[in-house]
Amino acid sequence: MAYEYFYPGTPYSLEPEYGELFTGYRIPAGELGGTTSIQTANQIKEVSNLLNQGIKNVEVSTINPEVFDMIPKNQLKEINRLSKLTGSETSLHAPVVEPSGFTQRGWSEIERQGAEKRFEEVIERGHELSPNGNIPVTFHSSAMLPETETRVKEEGKEKVKSVLFVDSRTGEIGEIKETEKFFPEKEEIKEFNPEEEIKKKNQEAWIRSVNDLGIHAARGEDVVSNALEIFKKSEISEDALKIYASENRDKAMEIFSEDQKDIIVPIFKQLDRGNIFLRDSYNMMRELYNRTYKDASEKDKEKLDLYANEIKNNIKEGIEKNPEKMEKFAEIIEKGVKVLGDLDSPNLYEPLNDFLIEKNSETFGNVAFESYKKFGDKTPIISIENPPEGTALSRAEDLKNLIEASRKNFADKLMKEKSLSKSEANAVAEKLIGATWDTSHIAMLRKKPGFGEKELIEEAEKIAPFVKHVHLNDNLGGSHTDLPPGMGSVPMKEILKRFEKAGFKGKKVFEGGNFFQQFQTSPHPYVLEGAGSPVYAMTQAPYWNQMASTYGNYFSFPSAYLPEQHFGSFFGGGFSNLPQELGGQMPGSGQQSKMTGTPMS
Repeated sequence: MAYEYFYPGTPYSLEPEYGELFTGYRIPAGELGGTTSIQTANQIKEVSNLLNQGIKNVEVSTINPEVFDMIPKNQLKEINRLSKLTGSETSLHAPVVEPSGFTQRGWSEIERQGAEKRFEEVIERGHELSPNGNIPVTFHSSAMLPETETRVKEEGKEKVKSVLFVDSRTGEIGEIKETEKFFPEKEEIKEFNPEEEIKKKNQEAWIRSVNDLGIHAARGEDVVSNALEIFKKSEISEDALKIYASENRDKAMEIFSEDQKDIIVPIFKQLDRGNIFLRDSYNMMRELYNRTYKDASEKDKEKLDLYANEIKNNIKEGIEKNPEKMEKFAEIIEKGVKVLGDLDSPNLYEPLNDFLIEKNSETFGNVAFESYKKFGDKTPIISIENPPEGTALSRAEDLKNLIEASRKNFADKLMKEKSLSKSEANAVAEKLIGATWDTSHIAMLRKKPGFGEKELIEEAEKIAPFVKHVHLNDNLGGSHTDLPPGMGSVPMKEILKRFEKAGFKGKKVFEGGNFFQQFQTSPHPYVLEGAGSPVYAMTQAPYWNQMASTYGNYFSFPSAYLPEQHFGSFFGGGFSNLPQELGGQMPGSGQQSKMTGTPMS
């Protein structure tokens, strides 16, 4: 028998603050919760297991999309019945799906709409779990993208060292980094400014696009002009040019002699080549025109409109194939190049962070509106979670901006399509869209030099007014691990104080799947100890942090919750030999009972 299984006694522990894991912030057991396993679709079994441990708030955790799709519809209704019978409450963790529409291939509006549709299905299933209440449904703010800005601490301040940007036309992502500059500049070298760098990149890209268009158009114009000049000098009838655009050019050429053909055929080939350049230039110009018109200033739009009115009567079908009008076609393109070159550069590239907030808020706002149309005041809450730090939209400021943009999107639709007043629409949006704050996800910020507890508390203070739900997980800051509160180094007390001050009244759920996988024991006793919860329904002592210490190794991690031998067995204790499933101390069934002399089975 291992030495740690002997009962060593315990120190005096009547002090309310006593306890090895106690975070210093006391949480009633009724506000704590646990999650089901993400690895099985048998969520009824998982929920029952948590309820049997006395957990009153159960989070159905379905972060794997494939597992989520395997959960039968009737299971959710059964879980709802279990909740009613036991007086418990449920929440739902949605599958982790990228809301913006990004995939490994880049960004796509079709993919964004697909994510939106998927989220609507999740909300419907959340409503099945709790048809009469606003069940919190947690969605990740992002799922696959890296952090959009790399920040470091220098002289006590955060500084951006690199920024990701996106070409919204193609969905391709690029990066701008801070680099040393050696070439003598007119202006004094300034601190790295991501916004200025992207603005400069947009200007350079626009100038390059217009220049490429101009070069392409000039080449086409030169080729056409040279071909027509050679034709004029050939003294061949101008009727020959009409043959150029005919459907059966080879047949029409039979009217010419072989000597004339030797002159005309090379000219037609030159016109074909010039035609290709001009058509490509025209298509490029049209694309740039459409691209810049959307975000152009009023002054620039006047220039574009004036140009469009001037050319609309000259752009006729087949103009590019008519040798007599090719030069006019080239003039139209040349003038378009000058107009475009005189405009302010459009935003060909934009910060990935801004792009994600725009697209994700559209997704969440649309999902909230469609769900509200179906369920009204009983619509599940869209609670947007900060993903592990180091991924996109994981900081408090980003999550706050995303929630505000999502609420605005939702409220605008309510005012337009449901005729709600602005104050009514904003109230509904604030009620149904908020944040799930994961304390272990943000704690990974500490792996960066210069970041510590102070920054974690500041992050909590920023997001506090938006928090609807909390994942109360601890860790040591180095990686994405989930430990019960008090087992890591997250400043739980200070974080929860900020939430309390902001009026947070929601549930605090520990995601214990990884803990159970590693230690094969329920994390809930340690959660109760770390939270310093009262043992009884009253809000006063004894507390779980006191009881855990009082009972020594029975509750102390990592020794066995029920040891293989108990001191009572040495003194003839009547129930100590009963198996654990019947409340005794011995593992396994089939032990001899001193109560009846009959083997238990």
